[in-house]
Amino acid sequence: MNQEPEARPTPMNEYRPIRLTGARIVTPSDVIEDHDVVLHGDLIASIEPIRAAPSGERVIDLHDTILIPGMIDVHADYIEHMAAPRPTSLLDLRIALREAERELISHGITTMFHSLALYGFDAFASSIVRQPETTRALIETIHASHDFEHLIHHRCHARFEIDNPDRIEEVATYIRDGRVHLLSFMDHTPGQGQYRDLEVFRSTVKAYKGLDDEGVERLIAMSRERDKLDATMMQLLTDVAHAHGVAVASHDDDSEARVDFGRSLGTTISEFPITLDVAHYARSQGMHTVGGAPNVLLGGSHSGNLSVTEAVLDGAIDVLCSDYYPPAMLLAVFRLHREHAVHLPAAIRLVTLDAARAVRIDHETGSIEEGKRADLLAVRLLRDGMPAVMRAWVSGTPVFRTEYRA
Repeated sequence: MNQEPEARPTPMNEYRPIRLTGARIVTPSDVIEDHDVVLHGDLIASIEPIRAAPSGERVIDLHDTILIPGMIDVHADYIEHMAAPRPTSLLDLRIALREAERELISHGITTMFHSLALYGFDAFASSIVRQPETTRALIETIHASHDFEHLIHHRCHARFEIDNPDRIEEVATYIRDGRVHLLSFMDHTPGQGQYRDLEVFRSTVKAYKGLDDEGVERLIAMSRERDKLDATMMQLLTDVAHAHGVAVASHDDDSEARVDFGRSLGTTISEFPITLDVAHYARSQGMHTVGGAPNVLLGGSHSGNLSVTEAVLDGAIDVLCSDYYPPAMLLAVFRLHREHAVHLPAAIRLVTLDAARAVRIDHETGSIEEGKRADLLAVRLLRDGMPAVMRAWVSGTPVFRTEYRA
């Protein structure tokens, strides 16, 4: 006998509104108390003074928590580590994505721009995850996630290394088809950008690959001799991105001239500017500037570059990303607030509204405002001062809850 397929349960919030009560609510400019946030479907329906819930509303008590928007991570290569935990071990990519999102939501990341490295030549890694066939499969897996059960919003950030001209049309096609949602131009050639100090490059690559001095010099020569995108090629790809509403970023800007070149192409984001002066210059030109949250936790750059804490305090960095360590975003903003007296709404904007503005999705998410998508986090400060996500909603659906034992 044929058995009828099991009916999927309808989420409770499709039947009735949800009233979140008792939390301190962080808006873009203030911290509001004695107010409720009401969710209806996938949107924030209202922010109103605390009152008795009307009949039919579901009430969730969030006392002792801070309600903030879900965090938006515009640059993170974490999916590479989940897909290939060893350089030659590639797991099922769907498993990698599912397991990654379970961790990401626990850290408060509700929208992730998975950063996929499209290298021509990678001086550091020989991991299978950066092979062309794997990056293609990851892009398709991320795109397919929209059509199966998932916890967070998955997006694709194409990190296009400029020594990879053969893949220009491929990336352009991904943008046209809605498979790439952020584009950045990378140049990891030794002697400029992140590795403008060749001694830092030499010591780093030795640690990664165990090469002797002669091997390192050969690698430097190989990198410098590769064919690279010219301005015309970069402009072509930037124009395709702009035509489809995709933001474009430069990477590791180490001079005002580099910023100017990026601006001439139409880039609007400067990721990881190398010095404080360059970060300030990029901001003065109207660009969003992105710094790594791990830099805040470590007290500086592992490459000897800009201090993100100093840059945030000086107004030179307006977006934080997790880069390679997803827990860093929530920890960094609360450290900036607690240890450096950054106004809490301003600290939270670094990973929410300002990040959303940089990638052009602020009309739909990034802040607790009526009509915005209900991507929300209830955060508690534990006794040791560490922030922890206690609950999370994505598009109005409760997707995460945890409790700590005393």
